[in-house]
Amino acid sequence: RDVAIACLLGAEEFGFATGPLIAMGCIMMRKCHLNTCPVGIATQDEELRKKFAGQPEHVMNYFFLMAEEIREIMAKLGYRTMEDMIGQTQHLEVNKRGLHYKSRGLDLSPLLTPASELNPTAGIRNLNTQYHGLDKAKDNVLIEKAREALENGTPVEFDEEINNLNRTCGTMLSYEISKRYGKDGLPDDTIRINMKGHAGQSFAFTLARGVTMNVEGDANDYTGKGLSGGKIAVFPSQKIIDEQGFVPEDNVIVGNVCLYGATAGKAFFRGKAGERFCVRNSGALAVVEGTGDHCAEYMTGGDLVVLGETGRNFGAGMSGGIAYVYDPEGKFPERCNMGLVGLESIDTVEEKEKVYGFIQEHVEMTGSPVGQRMLEDWDAESKNFVKVFPHDYKRVLEERAAERKSVAA
Repeated sequence: RDVAIACLLGAEEFGFATGPLIAMGCIMMRKCHLNTCPVGIATQDEELRKKFAGQPEHVMNYFFLMAEEIREIMAKLGYRTMEDMIGQTQHLEVNKRGLHYKSRGLDLSPLLTPASELNPTAGIRNLNTQYHGLDKAKDNVLIEKAREALENGTPVEFDEEINNLNRTCGTMLSYEISKRYGKDGLPDDTIRINMKGHAGQSFAFTLARGVTMNVEGDANDYTGKGLSGGKIAVFPSQKIIDEQGFVPEDNVIVGNVCLYGATAGKAFFRGKAGERFCVRNSGALAVVEGTGDHCAEYMTGGDLVVLGETGRNFGAGMSGGIAYVYDPEGKFPERCNMGLVGLESIDTVEEKEKVYGFIQEHVEMTGSPVGQRMLEDWDAESKNFVKVFPHDYKRVLEERAAERKSVAA
């Protein structure tokens, strides 16, 4: 019924969330963010996952039954297809008995007036195909220059200019890689692209393994969104640093929501990132020299190294992965959301070497003097890092380590 009403109001596409989720077995415990889903849907706990009893056929049956009910409604209204029913608001009327006292004064007649009455020549459903301008995308140039690597796996390196009109740069190139080589992509650094300018939104979106994109300049929001194995480095021009006194670690170099939902790969930013950095990161490595609010929100995997100050609400809903935050002045604890995480120090030789390696790669990729200073006095500087470790993630790692130890014994 809801789908039919939406269609009559003009909807042509319909999104479903809770219904199919319940068909898979969700019991609406509202524990999705706590990693304790009792039916094994929204959790990374192996024991809880065993409780998942959903089947694809359950969701298929849900949609079949819903389609059957919609067909019955369409038959009552006299329509053969959904296309014919779109925007036919003359079949709808306001249920005045269901109105709240605050909404009784609303006049909904403009919503229920058929568009054809206002403009007989206007279409009431989508009759025109949308032009996305993909033929003008920067990726067409990248694909052509990387042809040898795509077809033969031959390493290539080239330079390109970029501006903020070039959005999702690298995505079409990644599609060509995935089409040929699947999710494994190409060997690391097979395609190296050195760019200058201002990268547009969603730079390196879903960047595939085998591609390294360096930007001498800055980048907009959503940089590295869905990163899928590729490498990104963003750093300011040395000319701007020398001539204008630009201090990278004091300035924002990439926008908000960078590395949203990244699953693999590496990203290095010489400068600060905006808000919600590494939200839902589930497997990538990121090194940055400062962040805004809500960093590492809902992070489930991967590694994050912050070589400067963070904003407030760090790690809210963070259930996996590990973050290392440089905090020589002890300000970080009050900025961290302690709901799901604990704060520790880097206390093992292996972990010190791991973080050292992350920062060393950051220096190699971006030329960061901030990172270089830390490496030169690592024994002392390593003590200034706070390790953000989700409780459940720590428990799972400890259980797996104990299991491996018992098997080995």
